[in-house]
Amino acid sequence: VQLQASGGGLVQAGASLRLSCAHSAPLFSRYTMGWFRQTPGKAREFVAAISGSGGRTLYQDSVKGRFTVSRDNSRKSVSLQMNNLKPEDTAIYYCAADFSVDVTDKMWEYDYWGQGTQVTVSS
Repeated sequence: VQLQASGGGLVQAGASLRLSCAHSAPLFSRYTMGWFRQTPGKAREFVAAISGSGGRTLYQDSVKGRFTVSRDNSRKSVSLQMNNLKPEDTAIYYCAADFSVDVTDKMWEYDYWGQGTQVTVSS
C-alpha cells in the first residue's frame, strides 16, 4: 500500500487548507484512515481518523470544530479540511492506513504511512 499526501503549504493564521491522501491498494473501504502530525523534537501526534465507511470519525480535542476528515471511497482518497488554522497547527502532516474496522488514535495500530506534507501557519 502506498499513500501519497498533498495539499500542504504556508498560510496565515485564520486561513484554511485542505490536505488529501491517495491510497494505492484495493479494498480501500476496509481501511480506517488517519491523520497525524509532527513537529521537530516532538512525538508524532494523532489529529483525526475516519472509518472505512466514513460513518465514524475521531478527532484530537484541539482540532475539534476546526478540522473535518472525510473520504471518497470511489476515488480511494481521504481529505482533511483545516479551517481557522493556528500557528500551533504548524507541522508535517502524515496520512496513515489501518486495515481494521476500529477507529483509533493509536499510532502503532496503523499499518501504512505516507511521506508527509508540510503545513506552516504564520501569526
